[in-house]
Amino acid sequence: MALNYFSMVLISTLVLPFLPAAWAQAKPSVSRVFVQCLHRNSLPSHPISQAIYTPENSSYVENLNIYARNLRFCKRDTPKPLAIIAAMHESHVRAAIMCCNKTNLLMRVRSGGHDYEGLSYTANMPFVILDMFNLRSIDIDLEQDTAWVESGALLGELYYRIASMSSTRAFPAGVCPTVGVGGHFSGGGYGTLIRKYGLSVDNIVDAKIMGLDGIVKDRKAMGEDLFWAIRGGGGASFGVILSWKLKLVQVPETVTVFVVDKTTEQGGLADIVYKYQNVVTKLPKDLFLRMELSTIGENKKTIKASFIGFFLGKTKELLELTKNNFPELGLDQHYCTEMKWIESVLYWDGIPKGASINVLLERVWHNKSYTKSKSDFIKNIVPKQGLEFIFAKMVQLGGDIVMQWNPYGGRMDEISENAVPLPQRAGYLFKIQHILYWYESRESHADKYMNESRQFYESMAPYVTRFPREAFLNYRDLDIGENALCNSSYTEAKSYGLKYFKGNFDRLVQVKTRVDPTNFFRNEQSIPPLLV
Repeated sequence: MALNYFSMVLISTLVLPFLPAAWAQAKPSVSRVFVQCLHRNSLPSHPISQAIYTPENSSYVENLNIYARNLRFCKRDTPKPLAIIAAMHESHVRAAIMCCNKTNLLMRVRSGGHDYEGLSYTANMPFVILDMFNLRSIDIDLEQDTAWVESGALLGELYYRIASMSSTRAFPAGVCPTVGVGGHFSGGGYGTLIRKYGLSVDNIVDAKIMGLDGIVKDRKAMGEDLFWAIRGGGGASFGVILSWKLKLVQVPETVTVFVVDKTTEQGGLADIVYKYQNVVTKLPKDLFLRMELSTIGENKKTIKASFIGFFLGKTKELLELTKNNFPELGLDQHYCTEMKWIESVLYWDGIPKGASINVLLERVWHNKSYTKSKSDFIKNIVPKQGLEFIFAKMVQLGGDIVMQWNPYGGRMDEISENAVPLPQRAGYLFKIQHILYWYESRESHADKYMNESRQFYESMAPYVTRFPREAFLNYRDLDIGENALCNSSYTEAKSYGLKYFKGNFDRLVQVKTRVDPTNFFRNEQSIPPLLV
């Protein structure tokens, strides 16, 4: 849900002040040489001066924090970039790559800033941010049902543009409108259309990428191996992705959304959740039914299961479907709302009914908090005893954990585990996100909340995938690797690589070794070349 204006201003005030730690750690000569290099390598037709922000600029703080979505990485002691390059032309991207390479500076690439570990805007060594937010054009071709979208565009902007041209076209991507397409797509991307059309990357047909050589390559020029790698393998390991070509999908004029809440106080919650597990991945592709577990009540002792649905069709058909397959849900007419697909985007983001779809064009995310997230995959149904244990563990930890169960099946069962780097396809029941939030008044207890997140994650071990315990790349989690270095060896990187990619990890390493053997494009959980 969006915060009110007062809350937004308060949070902005809390996170803006800081000391530029990383800038102070680097020799002033390095920063001067870097900026001079940028100017020397910019084109007269596209001067780079207006794209450069250093701590000496009055707007540096604003530009750093506006796309820093997780307050864990907006503190005074968080290392700050030597400079932000808010590229306005591909020549600015080329200059940033070239000059970071020449001055041996780490480059972070940011599109929307929703990455869970802040890897697009923090680092523990001198670094600069290449910010893509100015590169956000969207070109839609309804005759071909395609769209070219630049990496700095947000999902909300993409959805708005599609809907402005057609009420029966959509794209399968996330439910948060302020997520940047660059990171979302390169990490896989999914949303309410996953069971109908698969992942975002299953519907991407071309891309443009710039590597260390500064040459822009499309799918044909980059080759199929690299095109395969960037669709789910994390684009930041291979270059700077400038834009993506999407294949739009069909949606009906009317879709139906609903939320049904069940609680432990009502009795039989474990029975309902158990039945949910048994039926939800076998339902028709047109229905996506997420379950969200949380604690409610004054003492956070009651478990609530929210069943949040999206159906590609009208209410009458939906009710017949759930009555025949999941009557325990108790879905009836008064829970359901029919609307256009674009209106369902607002619904899933918690935007009040009746709001204008123009809200999708707002780039500022008002609901910032301190957050730690983890992920799991489930292949076997959790028994009722296990569900009762999970409920009890959530209550025991104080009610700060929220679990989102996202069902697979449908189209996901029909795609090979090698089609893109993300291997979780047939046989997987759920992708689970464990989310823990806390706010400024409790920041002094941050270690406590981080430990709670890890404890809950460990308690889930008996019910999720094993050997390896798999994870979802777009829910980046630095806890699952052996270390957090930007130059991990192949052996070290396997500690996280196998969890994200399983057998596809080695193919990603081969692609990396070919296109970026010096490991210029890297982060704490990037794909390493074999020689590093």
